Amino acid sequence: MSTYDLTQPVESGMPVYPGDPPVSIEPHATMAEDGYRSSSLTLGTHAGTHVDAPAHTEPDGKPLDAFDVAAFRFDAAVIDCTDVGARSAISRDRIETAGPPAKADLLLLHTGWDDHWGTDRYRDHPFLAPAAAEWLADRGYHVGLDTFSPDPTPPVEGWSSGTETGSDGDAPGIPAHHVLLGAERFVIENLRGLDRLPERVTIHAYPLAIAETDGAPVRAVAVAE
Repeated sequence: MSTYDLTQPVESGMPVYPGDPPVSIEPHATMAEDGYRSSSLTLGTHAGTHVDAPAHTEPDGKPLDAFDVAAFRFDAAVIDCTDVGARSAISRDRIETAGPPAKADLLLLHTGWDDHWGTDRYRDHPFLAPAAAEWLADRGYHVGLDTFSPDPTPPVEGWSSGTETGSDGDAPGIPAHHVLLGAERFVIENLRGLDRLPERVTIHAYPLAIAETDGAPVRAVAVAE
């Protein structure tokens, strides 16, 4: 049995989605002054590797604590999307052609964009075409990605990746979020190391037990036989 940690470490100044609260870890008590160590942690509910609840985007969507903890253990399959370029859409045909197994309940879309974590280029990730999101939701798949979002992330002002932008690269709104979360399909974002995984794994992505929350950081762990 092999175990893989797919979680981006939580640390001060880590990348966050544009407009989200910054992450800060500050000393609260120190060994020298207090005889023990304790820290103050400030972060948003969508910081780092996290899971989105339907309440994130849907007016009547459920918060995370409305789901049993067992809902965050998944039979997952990895879909290689590393051939999809910056700000280009992952199409329905691309996913359907990959032949995801019907017995899986989570598809991990491996774009390789975690290689750009901590750089401006991380915002320039591939994204799910709305038709692809609809195909996934209709078949009951949850989605995990090594990107900020299943939808396009706003670019850094005045910055260009220097790569060709897909025809839907600047599509407004968050249609993939609405389709998936509206169907009560979870979205796990900012995963890392999907390239290390075999095609089938069990994913454990248990969120912090925060009441009535729209999302929460997770420790995402893959287990393969």
